[in-house]
Amino acid sequence: MSTQTLFKWRHFLPEIILLNVRWYCRYSLSYRDLEEMMQERGVEVDHSTINRWVLKYAPELDKHIRRHLKPTNDSWRVDETYIKVKDVWKYLYRAVDSEGNTLDFMLSAKRDGKAAARFFRKVLKGQHTQVPRVITVDKNAAYPVAVETLRGDEMIDKETQLRQSKYLNNVVEQDHRNIKRSVRPMMGFKSFNSARRTLSGIEAMNMIRKGQVNGVDRGDSVSQARFIESIFEIAA
Repeated sequence: MSTQTLFKWRHFLPEIILLNVRWYCRYSLSYRDLEEMMQERGVEVDHSTINRWVLKYAPELDKHIRRHLKPTNDSWRVDETYIKVKDVWKYLYRAVDSEGNTLDFMLSAKRDGKAAARFFRKVLKGQHTQVPRVITVDKNAAYPVAVETLRGDEMIDKETQLRQSKYLNNVVEQDHRNIKRSVRPMMGFKSFNSARRTLSGIEAMNMIRKGQVNGVDRGDSVSQARFIESIFEIAA
């Protein structure tokens, strides 16, 4: 979809829309925080409008960065964390490699072998991931079931090692904190779909922040902003 089509019928410039989406997905801000920040800059926009922008463009941000991601290694660290949706806890499956680079993520209503296998398949489809040499998980009984399913489908090698060790999974558990920090001001999601769409933008910004995209250094906020403008073809 072209940039012109993507932002068609919007009453604000694409630069303003992407600025709000980027800030919301990157920092611990509420929609009302952003409404006030825009007012200070002379832009009158309601917090509900910013909400609609995030739900529309956060998934687009995730989709646009995929082909720019650097390759990850073959040592997976997999874990799930809790996300509250409509006052009910759901499960955000997340995987990083041994260097802390994000492999992929998936919001799930259930925490079982089928959900874990579905997540592994999603990771394996990524252009920046490779078939794992070792998969490190915690003591959750669903993971051995999922790995055996993938071996049966010949999606991973029989030699792939499943390593159940909570200590060795500190890398992904520490990485959860960046996501939790962004989610905390949101006070819970109203629907599963809004949670899924918003989290895709938060995870995308987390990958950009970690320097996982080509041409952007870790911690360089200026180049991060320019990169996002360039992939949406609105850079000056």
